[in-house]
Amino acid sequence: MPKLKPGDPAPNFSGTLTDGTTVSLKDYRGKKLVMYFYPMDDTPGCTAQACSLRDANGDIKAKGAAILGVSTQDESSHQKFTSKYKLNFPLLADTDRSVGKAYGAIGGGGLLSAAKAIVGLSDRVTFIIDEKGKIAHVLDSVNAKNHAEEVLALL
Repeated sequence: MPKLKPGDPAPNFSGTLTDGTTVSLKDYRGKKLVMYFYPMDDTPGCTAQACSLRDANGDIKAKGAAILGVSTQDESSHQKFTSKYKLNFPLLADTDRSVGKAYGAIGGGGLLSAAKAIVGLSDRVTFIIDEKGKIAHVLDSVNAKNHAEEVLALL
């Protein structure tokens, strides 16, 4: 599958959120979506990235965007991670890896990506999706600690 790039339609997805509700891409029509894939709940880099976005969520919302974190852990793991770090945005449980594969965040190419895919982990990549469901920006070289600054600069 070719890598997604700005201007491409964002692949549709459906999945279960931290609170057990189901969400899909169409639920975000009319607003921007910061959809970020991360390898695993409660690890140093993933925690730094999530907390960066948590702390800037007000500014991100003010720019008309919502945040959605995606990893392959289940709802229970996401609930613990959300509670421990007081995350103020939902996490999607991509336990069957279908969302990560559709976006090229799992098995997207390269030796490290292939190794992560074998153990069920996604790459760290963020997609900013516009109000019409098109990819506006792809951040595939993410600075976890300052990720919110990177995102805000593009919104």
